[in-house]
Amino acid sequence: MTARSENVAPNVDTVPTHSVPTNTLTSSVRGTDFTIDARYRINKFVGCGSYGVVCAALDTRDQSMCAIKKICNVFKNDTTAKRTLREIKLLLHFDHENVISIRDMMTSGADCADLYVVTALMDTDLHKVIRSPQPLSDQHVQYFLYQLLRGLKYLHSCNVLHRDLKPSNLLVNENCDLKITDFGLSRGVNPSDCLDFLTEYVVTRWYRAPEIVLSSDTYTKAVDLWSCGCIFAELLGRKPIFPGSDHVQQLSCILDVLGTPNPEHIHHVPEKARRYIAGLQPSAGKELRTMYPNASEEAVSLLYAMLHWDPAQRCTVSQALSHPYLAAFHNPAAEPVAEAPFDFEVEACNHERGSEDAREALFKIACRFRPELEGTRAPRLSNVENKGKRSRNLGSESACSTGCTSSLAPGVPNESTNWPRYGGNGGAAQGRTATVTPTPRQTAQPSRVRQQG
Repeated sequence: MTARSENVAPNVDTVPTHSVPTNTLTSSVRGTDFTIDARYRINKFVGCGSYGVVCAALDTRDQSMCAIKKICNVFKNDTTAKRTLREIKLLLHFDHENVISIRDMMTSGADCADLYVVTALMDTDLHKVIRSPQPLSDQHVQYFLYQLLRGLKYLHSCNVLHRDLKPSNLLVNENCDLKITDFGLSRGVNPSDCLDFLTEYVVTRWYRAPEIVLSSDTYTKAVDLWSCGCIFAELLGRKPIFPGSDHVQQLSCILDVLGTPNPEHIHHVPEKARRYIAGLQPSAGKELRTMYPNASEEAVSLLYAMLHWDPAQRCTVSQALSHPYLAAFHNPAAEPVAEAPFDFEVEACNHERGSEDAREALFKIACRFRPELEGTRAPRLSNVENKGKRSRNLGSESACSTGCTSSLAPGVPNESTNWPRYGGNGGAAQGRTATVTPTPRQTAQPSRVRQQG
């Protein structure tokens, strides 16, 4: 007999379960069973990806909403186990208001084969905000960009390159708060700020830095700043600045806007790429001021600083935060950095030890959240290797996606809106020190994201 909770959506069936060593409930959502701690009440389906299904849920302990992602059969093959382990370790290391983090973890079933990851629930993502018909004020653009850079400053202090920054990987809520998500492609940087021989796919095409497009085997934190510049331009113009349909046209889009680079600006790319560019018809490029006529001089200046051919001449995240365009929000004391970098060397050693260690490590992390699991046996890996798609991030579907019933867009700020929320210079400075642990925000809310019918 099916039992229902008054906090659960009408189309979600919930039954008590006693086959796992905790007080759990099983809820069926669109044919997928969620066997989770009874403190959570499934509310609705949010989205799904290659490796998981996400639902919104109520946490009855504090009456807050959260996102719960179910990763099915995470231990079935070593590729999934290793990638999931690396991303979970990254998310557990992060502690920042503008970066998604893990609130809770669970396993389910008698064999503990499925993994559940609980994160903050966000209303939508920046891609949907940009595509919405509502106008974005300059304050909206400043606030979104400031939070993106504030989160990126923290990530870079962890010696982490995101490598896949794009609007759909930036979750936002109705208060215009922003969190960076999807760390499936993230990697580390060594002390010299250089990554050598990283030839695998990185960054969705439209947001790839030219050094990646030109197949450079060495790149730095500047690749993330280029992506931020592309997102900034998209906020200003409400469409992608470099919408290449393939690898070759992506380079053509960059050349059309920025013009043919000086040879010294592409000294870091392979000789073959330099010869290719030299053989093309020279391009004078376009004026960003003409492309974005409604943008301020400060906005155009910052955009030029982010979109430079030479990564060594591209602005750093700290320089971007201190740019006059973000003066209303910038406050170094409220822009925390990590207490310690993420140790990718330890992670690499663990990766080399094999899938069994990845399985055991994942299970041990789950036991940190659920000590009652320690007496159970960790699930065994299958011998069948999955050759499917790359595992995506643990929080990337935390915002409403295709299956969500609501469409959200930002509202227009009123004159009394007190925008700086992190101790900015707009009269709301909180004087917080640069620590990893965030403190409660006491400033007024920015204009809310308005739900449309």
